[in-house]
Amino acid sequence: MKRLLPVFGLLMALLSVYALAAQAQKKKDADASVRSVQGVVEDADGKAVPGAVVHLKNTKTLQIRSFITKQDGSYAFHGLSPNVDFELKAEFQKSVSDVKTLSVFDSRTHAVINLKLK
Repeated sequence: MKRLLPVFGLLMALLSVYALAAQAQKKKDADASVRSVQGVVEDADGKAVPGAVVHLKNTKTLQIRSFITKQDGSYAFHGLSPNVDFELKAEFQKSVSDVKTLSVFDSRTHAVINLKLK
């Protein structure tokens, strides 16, 4: 019985290492299954627009997320599913941009889509 105790301890240690490795691989695979989109909102003259509101619409669930652009006119959305189309548009005061689509066929994990106000 005393001889089995070290073998059992070693077996438990190996199982723990295997479980940690499997968990790390699962996290790595999960990170590859999301994407992000970022860009800059510009006015008609090509100047960055701070304080513009960018709307991101999930075309499957119709959920809308919003982002207020930073001082340099930039915006970003992270953690997006690669299996859904997303529509982007920006607005500031009475100006609106065209709607742009981040398609499921776009394989980039970090897409850049700039929006221009009219």
